[in-house]
Amino acid sequence: MNSAIYHKLATQLSPKLPKDRIITDPHLRMAYGTDASFYRLIPQLIVRLASLEEVIFTLQMCNEFGVAYTFRAAGTSLSGQAVSDSVLITLTDDWRHHEVIDNGTQIRLQPGVIGADANKYLAPYQRKIGPDPASINTCKIGGIAANNASGMCCGTAQNSYHTIAAMKVVLHDGTFLDTSDEQSITRFRQSHASMLDALCCLHQEVAHNNELKQRIEHKYRLKNTTGYALNALVDYHDPIDILTHLMIGSEGTLGFIAEVTYNTVIEYNQKASTLVVFADIETASKAVSQLANSPVAAVEMMDGRALRSVADKPGMPDFMPQLTLDASALLIEVHASDEIELASKRAQVEAILAQYAIIESVAFTQAPDVVATLWGIRKGMFPAVGAVREVGTTVIIEDVAFPVEHLAEGVRDLQNLFKKYHYDEAIIFGHALEGNLHFVFTQGFESPEEVSRYGGFMDDIAKLIAGKYQGSLKAEHGTGRNMSPYVELEWGEDGYRLMQQIKQIFDPQGLLNPGVIINADQQAHLKNLKPMPQADDIVDRCIECGFCEPVCPSKGLTLTPRQRIVLYRELCERQRHKENTQELEEAFKYQGIDTCAATGLCAERCPVGINTGDLIKQLRQEQYQRYQPIARWTAKHFATTTKLVKVGLKINSMITQLIGDKRMDTAINGLRKWTGERTPMWLKETPQANDHQLTANHLAHTDKTVIYMPSCASRNMGQQRDAQDQRSLTEVTLSLLDKAGYRVIIPDPLSDLCCGMPYDSKGMVDIAQTKSKQLEQQLWQASEQGKYPILMDTSPCSKRSKEQFTQPLSIYEPVGFVSRFLLSELTLSPIDESVMLHITCSARKMGLVDDMLMLANRCASNVIVPEHIECCGWAGDKGFITPELNRNALASLKAQVPSHIRRGFSNSRTCEIGLSHHSGVPYQSILYLVDEASTPK
Repeated sequence: MNSAIYHKLATQLSPKLPKDRIITDPHLRMAYGTDASFYRLIPQLIVRLASLEEVIFTLQMCNEFGVAYTFRAAGTSLSGQAVSDSVLITLTDDWRHHEVIDNGTQIRLQPGVIGADANKYLAPYQRKIGPDPASINTCKIGGIAANNASGMCCGTAQNSYHTIAAMKVVLHDGTFLDTSDEQSITRFRQSHASMLDALCCLHQEVAHNNELKQRIEHKYRLKNTTGYALNALVDYHDPIDILTHLMIGSEGTLGFIAEVTYNTVIEYNQKASTLVVFADIETASKAVSQLANSPVAAVEMMDGRALRSVADKPGMPDFMPQLTLDASALLIEVHASDEIELASKRAQVEAILAQYAIIESVAFTQAPDVVATLWGIRKGMFPAVGAVREVGTTVIIEDVAFPVEHLAEGVRDLQNLFKKYHYDEAIIFGHALEGNLHFVFTQGFESPEEVSRYGGFMDDIAKLIAGKYQGSLKAEHGTGRNMSPYVELEWGEDGYRLMQQIKQIFDPQGLLNPGVIINADQQAHLKNLKPMPQADDIVDRCIECGFCEPVCPSKGLTLTPRQRIVLYRELCERQRHKENTQELEEAFKYQGIDTCAATGLCAERCPVGINTGDLIKQLRQEQYQRYQPIARWTAKHFATTTKLVKVGLKINSMITQLIGDKRMDTAINGLRKWTGERTPMWLKETPQANDHQLTANHLAHTDKTVIYMPSCASRNMGQQRDAQDQRSLTEVTLSLLDKAGYRVIIPDPLSDLCCGMPYDSKGMVDIAQTKSKQLEQQLWQASEQGKYPILMDTSPCSKRSKEQFTQPLSIYEPVGFVSRFLLSELTLSPIDESVMLHITCSARKMGLVDDMLMLANRCASNVIVPEHIECCGWAGDKGFITPELNRNALASLKAQVPSHIRRGFSNSRTCEIGLSHHSGVPYQSILYLVDEASTPK
């Protein structure tokens, strides 16, 4: 379509949508347009919508211009259903509202709610939503419902189709329907009578076609997401119910799901898991058939190659490396309300398993670490293949369903197809109770021969699953583009014709996500294939799944880790072909490099462990090359540098007191604007200088000694002027250590010591390492070669030191040290106050989330941890230099601070500046809270 049409559409949308939510930049369109599938379509226009009114208006405008549009929630889709070469409609974070109903038996959710968050809201009621996809920590309710996603314990009874209670939808003409509201239904019956009549006719057609009805019933005895939910035409007769259930699994091709109300399911508090290994797939499959009639919650099957793919991972059972490729394992879990019921269920399962020859096993266990290891086997298989694939290939994960009685022969036939097409790395695993199997393999699309190989393989897969076994070509990942050419093969001519009629009824202009589910092009699955060019060893393993996105502080401002990698791959590919990359390089400098916090939280969520921040730091080496001489001087003269910082803080405080906050803001931030934002941002929360004279306490007659290493930030920065406690962090730390009876040793000379973090964040690796080694030597000496623990009063410094030091030193940040050493020496009396708590990204990466929350709860009557804030985005000095990153990361903070709260706590001095600024209440180290709540024993 002519690009002028999209320009006109953008112009028409601009009165109702802010400019920054109408995206026309070609580089951003490429980055934002990517999803987890192996297809690439670049949208002509992307809009980010914040309200129902904006959705209705946008749909009406698209219809007026005859422009196709696609909805996307999280972009974790695997089958190409969330990409578009027209208009891509995404949602802002305004779509996160939820309401728990009737003591948790129902929950009302907007499409932007992450699935795991929905379960968090239900946890106090011991309930959860039925769908439990593997991507539940990333995927959103809009995608879960639109794809009818299921999962390991969900089965066919607890998916969205069977647990949906009500829905709010927007249809192609902008009509809004709330199926929980009788008035809305009445209006809709009047305005859309012909549409509802057409659905009733389809219901009658199926009722009178016994062969088709039986086929539908058979298909949905299995897991099935191929095509539209034709079971709605069998299970319901009221056209409103039919419409509601057709929307489930419709992949954005029938309308927009604006809200769902789920009937929830029980979240059992007693769980036990076991791993059993059989000599072959046939024995495992026979066991599955028996287990299907037992009280199991989940049965996961893994073939020999799947087990081999993770056999060498840390923590795996000893027998894993010795298993043959013929072996097959079942991972079984049972749930119960109490221990007696759990024991009974375990006994029933064990009695069934006793009938079969088991070659290896891990007995039923409730031990959290063992259970985590067992499920780590299953969850590690997809990334295990991704981590070893050749550069330039992509990881493809497909999911099919066999009738359970044909599971063993189905697996054997799949394995034979892998051999035929030389997918030697392919593995099989899945939800055995439903006959639902995933298979993972790697595929390149760089040559016609490779595309042809994939095409032949998919043709044979379709014949095998839909033909020979009458199974499901798509069990839970959605039809998308990848399986759209085979929908008629699975459903037959009359079933497919029904689906075409459904599409026509809901979308007469064919503008809703065209090419998905209904597609006349029999080669659609072999077109618009995504290139995965080589870029850098750090990120080449990226499978563009998007699991990293929820924790990225620049999400919504510029790029997420996935999107950074997409653009960087494109940049490298263009450079290889000697194309002009000036515009892309300029765009990537700000979008990719300048606004990355480089904290590495993305690696915690990445299934293959990629830290995109490492790539960004590497690229910053070039960017900051011209500043290397200055940086080396500051590192060599660090004591002088920090003295200058302290002088600057004193001057700032003095001038601010003389002229006031408002004039200071006007002067300094006016200068920033005049210089093109090259000078630092001024904040009224900028700390005063720390004038505390730090000295060791030299307590005698104690066997408790600690090396206190205050960070350069806490040595120089005091508190903001309106903080309740004006003592510096160094004073508070010494006060607390004194209460606990600790002898304190301060490294000497202290003023020249630094962990290297300020240099590392800018990619100045050699300077950072020099400072780190210098610090390590001083601490090694001060601690008498590791004899005493070392307390660093900010978490980023302790984390970096733990990663960089080579000597066996015991490094602690505040929470870890207090929990490990001080709680036994202090009496804690919680203050009668509600407080905010921010858990820093460094604390998260060190596994201190639970410890930090526990400590805060022991010191205050009520602790509030705001939602959806993983990293504050301060990132060293970016809160001053690139303040929009900090603002974006903390955009939802202030609204989550109750009016009666007066302060917050964290464990990083620099992060606390931004937290104070954007929350409206002063944040200080959690050591202030502990000191206030504690007395010596």
